[in-house]
Amino acid sequence: MRRLFEHPTDQVTVREAYDVHRPRPSDRPWLGVCMVASIDGSTVIDSNSRALSSKADQEVLLTLRDLADVILVGAATVRIEGYRPPRKRGQRVGVVSRTGFVDVTTALFTSGCGFLIVPEDAPPTPVESVRAGVGEVDFAGALGQLHADFVQAEGGAQLNGALSTADVIDEINLTISPQLAGGDGPRVTSGSVQMSRQMRLAHVLEDDGFLFTRYVRAR
Repeated sequence: MRRLFEHPTDQVTVREAYDVHRPRPSDRPWLGVCMVASIDGSTVIDSNSRALSSKADQEVLLTLRDLADVILVGAATVRIEGYRPPRKRGQRVGVVSRTGFVDVTTALFTSGCGFLIVPEDAPPTPVESVRAGVGEVDFAGALGQLHADFVQAEGGAQLNGALSTADVIDEINLTISPQLAGGDGPRVTSGSVQMSRQMRLAHVLEDDGFLFTRYVRAR
């Protein structure tokens, strides 16, 4: 993998590129979003992201997972992508659901690694849950309850949109796949309120036509 920006070099490891200082905000963990999208902006082909990905993209995802304390993911993405217990010892996976109606008999939950993030008025759940907000999850409040320094959000697009609306995204790691997907697949964020929020480009990597961009919140 080569780095195009900043400090260009023909050889850089994924770990070197992504294992960087992430200053924890005072009231919650640092939150990063990791997604892959086609050139024309779709985050799925045939309802999932696998066809957009590559070996290097998977290495980026797994490296960021290894650096994170908690993984944050929407209930639909957990079901579609078949999430299992994480490889990193002690890592937790927070599954976001507005209703709490999630299959908790899967290995993710029976292993004790998975927990739910739901509104305060969601029905009781048979597994550990973090509750914040009424009717919808209050993400700032939920994140503030997590014992973590770095939380990685892995979609889907509706979750990313809610995180964007809540103004809690500190970092976006976006892989641009060299494909035209067509269709009407979701963007990186869906359902967010309209905004104009400046992000700062931290790096651009390239491998086999894929671009790996990292943006951080402009402070």
